[in-house]
Amino acid sequence: MSTSKNLLLVSSSGGKNFNLASNLKDIVDSKFHLMTKLINLELYELPLYMPGIDSDNKVAKELSCEFENADAFIFCAPEYNGGSPPILTNAITWISLSTDNWRDGFNGKLALIGTNSGGDGLRFLSSFRSQLEYMGTIVFPKTISVNKKIEFNIDSAERTLQSLIDLL
Repeated sequence: MSTSKNLLLVSSSGGKNFNLASNLKDIVDSKFHLMTKLINLELYELPLYMPGIDSDNKVAKELSCEFENADAFIFCAPEYNGGSPPILTNAITWISLSTDNWRDGFNGKLALIGTNSGGDGLRFLSSFRSQLEYMGTIVFPKTISVNKKIEFNIDSAERTLQSLIDLL
């Protein structure tokens, strides 16, 4: 396994999904020895994007660099109203505005989607997959889902991560 590949773990919050992302990072760090970085989108103080807003935003450019430097992603976010949480959609919008080509942060990169939601999170997993694919990301077919009825399964997570990393 080459250590030159960079895996960016992106949590939409500092709560349950950050814990999920942290657990996944621990597995990757202990078993696969990739270059990993975990970010919490709550710590990036991005304004709400609206048409006409000045798109020259220093924080957005910093976040965009993280995405451009990654070879693969693991996204962990809950389902919000049957879709993606607003903070994740806003971050993706800013990233697409802060690169030379709007897909530069995503195009041709691998992604795994995980969720810790109140329900099964299937609408988030489906809608976010569609959005990432539109951005040019190759989305891994298996997902990681945790909720009140389904606990984090380390063995299953390890197998899923192994499959993702084999593709890198």
